[in-house]
Amino acid sequence: MSVPLSILDLSPISAGSTAQQAIRNSVDLARHAESWGYRRYWVAEHHFVRVASSSTATLIGLIAAATKSIRVGSAAVQLGQHTSASVVEAFGTIDALYPGRLDLGLGRSAHRLAQIRSAGVPPVPAPQRPTEVRDGVVIPPPFSPGQVLDTSRVAAGYEALVLPGAQSLDYTEQVEQIRALLGGTYRSSDGIALQAVPGEGADVELWLFGSSGGESAQLAGRLGLPFAANYHVSPGTILETVAAYRESFRPSDRYPRPYLVVSADVVVAEDEATASHLASTYGHWVYSIRSGAGAADYLDPDTAAPLTEQQLRLVRDRVTTQFVGAPATVAQRLQALQQLTGADELVITSVTHDHRDRLTSHRLLAEAWGLQHIRAA
Repeated sequence: MSVPLSILDLSPISAGSTAQQAIRNSVDLARHAESWGYRRYWVAEHHFVRVASSSTATLIGLIAAATKSIRVGSAAVQLGQHTSASVVEAFGTIDALYPGRLDLGLGRSAHRLAQIRSAGVPPVPAPQRPTEVRDGVVIPPPFSPGQVLDTSRVAAGYEALVLPGAQSLDYTEQVEQIRALLGGTYRSSDGIALQAVPGEGADVELWLFGSSGGESAQLAGRLGLPFAANYHVSPGTILETVAAYRESFRPSDRYPRPYLVVSADVVVAEDEATASHLASTYGHWVYSIRSGAGAADYLDPDTAAPLTEQQLRLVRDRVTTQFVGAPATVAQRLQALQQLTGADELVITSVTHDHRDRLTSHRLLAEAWGLQHIRAA
């Protein structure tokens, strides 16, 4: 039997549309996802770019209110620009009305932004390792943050997101704080017990997210937590990321064995040609991110000019690892990714200019994957 599928949503803003419409689209997609049999609906956190998921806890609450049973969560809260208490209280508030449905995903993106802001990331040449195909899965050379063309906007965004003079906690320390606040064992530096209200005792599931074999993967393993590995963001490091999580895993009460989710970017249509056309501006979107400008409006494939060869070089790893095609083709490629990584679940992100095409992409994949059958079983 195939593993479950879930959805990762960035609430993309299409060219000619608005943030308000993007949020409505996200709520609409979540409702459909629930009816199609997807297990979870996760929302990504990004700021000062053309996606509408910046206030993730607020959007998660809206989606939970609009649905009945699908799990809803963050992918992921950017620790380093939120206090532990604010995270736990926000999710505790949502859990008070929709108990047992929340996934609290945590990531260390903001800690990396802090490093960029304080020290800068020196330019590095493109990796020389050739692209490989492992059991039908494309593994390109890893992409280094040092290849981002301009980090000034990233640094400015970080400055706007934290109070002047504020110092981010160590990532591992902040994860432990959140666990303590949820579990009712938190003590201040002076030994004073504090209770998060609401938050303490909330029935939320804690997840860690990562794109390398570093701190996030290893910490998730040591704590016996479920882990999401970002193939769609960093396809070149997926195997080392998965290996680091499994090798460091220690059983916990809730997870006696590792539980791994792997992400993939997907565009599905009735036929290969239509899917390829709909996905043709994905590279433009990734280029806007890697150029340093951040995610731009998602372009209309009917009117966008193709990327230049120089632009394509910056995003080739992401374009070649996008899963594009007719339902059976994409399902087969996703099966290969699942088997290579041993994933217990796949989380799918699908971005198109027209919301109706995005709905179709997720619906066709759900049908090809047999999600209703998986849920019934």
